[in-house]
Amino acid sequence: MMAHASVSCIKPALNSPAETSLEITDILGVALFDLSGLPRDYFVTEENSTTHWVQIVFQALGLRSLLSSSLELEDFHQVTIKLEATTAIVVRRQQDYIALQFKGQMMTRNQMDEKQFIAFIEALDLDQLRQHPHFRVN
Repeated sequence: MMAHASVSCIKPALNSPAETSLEITDILGVALFDLSGLPRDYFVTEENSTTHWVQIVFQALGLRSLLSSSLELEDFHQVTIKLEATTAIVVRRQQDYIALQFKGQMMTRNQMDEKQFIAFIEALDLDQLRQHPHFRVN
């Protein structure tokens, strides 16, 4: 099953202002990292209770930090990590990094879809995730 992002409907269950056709059940896991790249919180689902993908995100954030300092790269906002059967997307927010693991291979159709998809991720609220029945804190 492939998840996708496109402009079609608002997902009020997450109280997100962004429009997307993404279903909450397409998200297999959520991990929050502080701005130095250290993991803080994990949310898993009944469908996928493992957090091994979080290690890959942690390594990607470490690599980003190394490249940023040695190559003087700035303005890192997002990275997509294609795993065997899932996709992890990491977005830098003002206070942290948020990583989401999705079913299948995620892709956006165009730049507008991508911007709305990133806005959807940026708007996710930790308290709402804690209370949502699809997730549990690991």
